[in-house]
Amino acid sequence: QVQLVESGGGLVQAGGSLRLSCAASGRTFSSYFMGWFRQAPGKEREFVGVITGSDGRTYYADSVKGRFTISRDNAKNTMYLQMNSLKPEDTAVYYCAAEPPPMRNFRNANEYDYWGQGTQVTVSS
Repeated sequence: QVQLVESGGGLVQAGGSLRLSCAASGRTFSSYFMGWFRQAPGKEREFVGVITGSDGRTYYADSVKGRFTISRDNAKNTMYLQMNSLKPEDTAVYYCAAEPPPMRNFRNANEYDYWGQGTQVTVSS
């Protein structure tokens, strides 16, 4: 059974940092695209960033570029999201997702088959 489990969310003041983890189990995800999405109340789920499996390239939404960093440890089947300089508008439930290659559009949530349950990130002003 494939399972993705996020952890590391919480409450932080604006300007602070958090690191989210996404632990995968049930199969080896080293070749998978692994992405982060977020959903704020009343808004659609939006792309945050992704890391490819083949060469570890990362791509980010413009809103987080330069502040967030995605990495992965394939030996641990785990992906990370380091979030720095957090802003109140980063408040959302953060989800990790995984999909085997190839992908047509890794920014599209509908293309991912595997999802975690989400972890809440709240940034106070």
